[in-house]
Amino acid sequence: MLSRNVARTGVVEVVMGGYRLLHQLVLCLLLAMPACVSAMTVAFINPGKSDEIFWLTASHSMSAAAHSLGIRLEVLYAQRDHLQVVQLARQLAARTPLQRPEYVILSNDYGVAAEAIRILDGAGIKTFLAFSGIRDPQERQRIGLPRTKYPGWLGSLEPLTAESGYLTARALIARGNAEHWQDPEGRLHLLVIAGDRSTTTSLKRNEGMRRAVVEAGNVVIDQEIYGEWARAKAEEQSQWLYQRYPQARLIWSGNDLMAFGAMNSWRLRGGKPGVDAHFSAINTSDEALTALQSGSISALAGGHFIAGAFALVMLYDYHNGKDFSQEGLEQERSMSILFSRDDARRFKQLFGDLDFDRVDFRKFSRVLHPASTDYTFNFRALLSAGKERK
Repeated sequence: MLSRNVARTGVVEVVMGGYRLLHQLVLCLLLAMPACVSAMTVAFINPGKSDEIFWLTASHSMSAAAHSLGIRLEVLYAQRDHLQVVQLARQLAARTPLQRPEYVILSNDYGVAAEAIRILDGAGIKTFLAFSGIRDPQERQRIGLPRTKYPGWLGSLEPLTAESGYLTARALIARGNAEHWQDPEGRLHLLVIAGDRSTTTSLKRNEGMRRAVVEAGNVVIDQEIYGEWARAKAEEQSQWLYQRYPQARLIWSGNDLMAFGAMNSWRLRGGKPGVDAHFSAINTSDEALTALQSGSISALAGGHFIAGAFALVMLYDYHNGKDFSQEGLEQERSMSILFSRDDARRFKQLFGDLDFDRVDFRKFSRVLHPASTDYTFNFRALLSAGKERK
């Protein structure tokens, strides 16, 4: 109870007489030891694979945020099996009340969040969507708005996903124009390897890519395929794409793995990525950052893996009496950047080992910084939050 009182009063309380010094000392200890301030427990149902670099990075950054804020975090991997997400939700709901987490963070990959939220809400477990929220009208009709049909569904935080698609496509098109790769009609030819047909993240990235294409005015998309986020499938698909559209020398991909697959098949044809064709990618894997530095990838965006860590900050504030509802229950925020080679070098130097413990996530909490008027969630803030390793 003390923690909630501390949060509501903005930490400072007036204490009279000889107890003042002791009280201030206790408050200082509480601020220094957030684990004592909050006993909250959170489970994250990670939709990805436990060896998949993006989702592994997301989990590591969330673990660091949990450590920073004194949250007990449990990570469960669905291994890209959407049915497993629902099964994990059932398992959490079936636990005894003392073993259940107070909050569960989910991503709406493949549109399974509504069913998982229904199950968890019935068990009295509060839920929050991170990374991918509710966009499909039928899903919306089924689940309603946060805190309505399912009172325990508190809200969502999504990266402004379209921006990574837009930034990479715009940079890719700029490279094509600079290389004068237009056909005799003045058009640049683009091949698109998207993620999947249903995940919000995939759809939004495609939206961003198409926005850049429309803005350019001289780009034709020869064909758009779905690589299901997988390197092997993109490598196989791109082989016949290159045969069908030999004039295309710009290849946009919805993530890094699919870009690597497309680059491999280009090399098998005797080509040199970054020289006679330009490829773009999204995510911050070490392989992608290295490819950007070497020039084989021409445009790279990333940073959105941090959405889960920032979701923990919002839940921490909610748990301690500072509801994020004033900023909106379903939030979309800019979290990605277009990496320069220097950004890639700095990221690898800071977080190349996926150790985010040097980031003090308490600086983003509005409970711990009552004077702040809004959340400052963005990837640049993260890059500047860590101390560069010497």
